[in-house]
Amino acid sequence: MTAFNRRSALKTLGAGSLAGLGLSLGRTASAQGKVKWRMQALWDGGTTPQKFEAAFVKRVAELTGGQFEIELFSAGQLVPANQAFDAVRGGAFQLMKTFDGYEAGKIPSFAFTSTIPFGFTESDQYEAWFYELGGLDLARKAYAPAGLFYIAPTVYGAEPIHSKVPLKTVADFNGKKGRFVGLASAVMGALGVAVTPLATADVYSALDKGVIDIADRGDLTANLEAGLGEVAKYIIQPGPHQPTTATSYVANQAAYKALPDTHKAALAVAAREVSSSLRQHILVADGKAIDAFKAQGVEVSSLDPADVAQARKKVVEVWRKATKGDALATQILDSQVAFMEKLGLIA
Repeated sequence: MTAFNRRSALKTLGAGSLAGLGLSLGRTASAQGKVKWRMQALWDGGTTPQKFEAAFVKRVAELTGGQFEIELFSAGQLVPANQAFDAVRGGAFQLMKTFDGYEAGKIPSFAFTSTIPFGFTESDQYEAWFYELGGLDLARKAYAPAGLFYIAPTVYGAEPIHSKVPLKTVADFNGKKGRFVGLASAVMGALGVAVTPLATADVYSALDKGVIDIADRGDLTANLEAGLGEVAKYIIQPGPHQPTTATSYVANQAAYKALPDTHKAALAVAAREVSSSLRQHILVADGKAIDAFKAQGVEVSSLDPADVAQARKKVVEVWRKATKGDALATQILDSQVAFMEKLGLIA
């Protein structure tokens, strides 16, 4: 991994510079008058990700000297989760934390700004694409026609595959019944998995009853708490179906444009901080969860990187089909594939 791939905005600013930026934003914002927004997140109340969203809104307030107040709501508190996109678009509230893949059926670009099955192998690679190679601007172009503004991603690592049977190679997926969502459904289907769309809450029961053999559900800690170690005694980590993940801060475009520059900068800084801090938290939490799974008798293994790389060559065509011929989606994918080639992920 090169220094380019590891570069972080927080490291670039440095602690002293960041503190200075906060003081500057606070002084300027105090003259603007208080702005109040409402935000609905993806997560249920009390969960770890929701606690990081609380840290986000607190940091925005700090950076603006208390002049930008965001009232945080958990998933479904304002509108059902699947209605958040239209609610923010219509101005019912100003900000949401979302997963772009939910809307990929309508906007093909979102398949590639959320997660890329068998794609980037490290979070820093994906985040570098957003911040160093124009990914932010491309995501904003994808959202703009809907009257929405893409602020920034929260990028974190892989999610596991839980299995009732041992999986040693990519070829072992062939013939299995599995639960996957979004672009991963198409990719895993192309690898021979009979994909069944299931709600997250139904994964435990489906594994228990043998309706499915393998499943994507969530992060290791969430899956441990859901009891998957009781019904699936094998874990593949990292799961090649979701090697990196990006959730997104997205605002009503008119509301965002009305903000003073200080407030816009506060959103950007706070979002970048959350991306880094959540990722570091998950790294530690994953280790604890793996130990707990092993104590339950679960076998944790990884696929051979060379095997995954061979499969990546095959699924590029599945990615291409997911663009649906859309010009912007194709531009985004071309940019990502070019970066993967430079990283040596695609030969």
